[in-house]
Amino acid sequence: MDQHDEHDQRQARTRRVLRTYRGRTLPRQDEDVDDQGLAFDITTMQQRGLDRRRVLGALGLGAAGLGLAACGSDAEAGSATATTSSELTEIPDETAGPYPGDGSNGANVLTASGVVRSDIRSSFGTSTTTAEGVPTTLTLNVVDMAGGDVPFEGAAVYLWHCDRDGNYSLYSDGIEDENYLRGVQVADADGSVTFTSVFPACYSGRWPHVHFEVYPDVDSITDAGNAIATSQIALPEEVCDVVYATSGYEQSVSNLANVTLASDNVFSDDSAATQLPTVTGDVTSGYALTLTVGVDTDTTPTAGAAPSGGGGRTGGGGAGGTPPTDRPTSA
Repeated sequence: MDQHDEHDQRQARTRRVLRTYRGRTLPRQDEDVDDQGLAFDITTMQQRGLDRRRVLGALGLGAAGLGLAACGSDAEAGSATATTSSELTEIPDETAGPYPGDGSNGANVLTASGVVRSDIRSSFGTSTTTAEGVPTTLTLNVVDMAGGDVPFEGAAVYLWHCDRDGNYSLYSDGIEDENYLRGVQVADADGSVTFTSVFPACYSGRWPHVHFEVYPDVDSITDAGNAIATSQIALPEEVCDVVYATSGYEQSVSNLANVTLASDNVFSDDSAATQLPTVTGDVTSGYALTLTVGVDTDTTPTAGAAPSGGGGRTGGGGAGGTPPTDRPTSA
């Protein structure tokens, strides 16, 4: 099989809706739920209410015990794509990184008029520069867990990510005066927000990702301390492979080859079990990414503060090479 055939096959795989189980994309798309591997089974057991200690105890039963647990979960759910409110888990707290642009580490785009918008590809205000890349929409369905697993209508979601070169507006060298790929949307009656953007790069040291913060309402966004959830979206590997084969993403190919979800310093605890979106589309027409975000206002947020360094004018390492010392790999 030549390279063109392999590329066509990867495109074909990403045109279908990726199968999920309890909000998680199945790592082995052509296998049954109970054949997804040890790491997937462990996370399944944890989501059924088992804490880490009890999961480790279950490991003593061997792979057969884990397989039975996975089969039992599948029987209870009815199908690999079944999801009920009782299975919803709170989105993990993650670092906002050194480039949040929320005022916690220098620049604050959230006080600017025009930040509430659905299309975040271009800068607003004094610049209209547009970020280039494969068209991508990101839809987050925010659920109010404390309110009874209902749509979190009125919640404000601030979303941001790096550009095709791995740089962040407001911070990276040469684009300090840009604010593209940053924006806020207010959740509708279904708890949904949708952003029109471009597919971000994979820069050295991190798995490809998108940052977001959830606020109780749009009036709260000017103070990062009001965020009720701070997390990240992990981009599916199959889609990354196809996107990074296109012009402009060349450096992302080698960067992605040097990192895995299991080695990433943000997603490594559970390989982004609840942070992988479902995907439709293709590299020509663009991709649509969708993720359910459970937010529990009864718990205290543990993330949100950006790592020290930068002060709003850090150097951007770009997609190539090692990030500078003032750019932690937890960006």
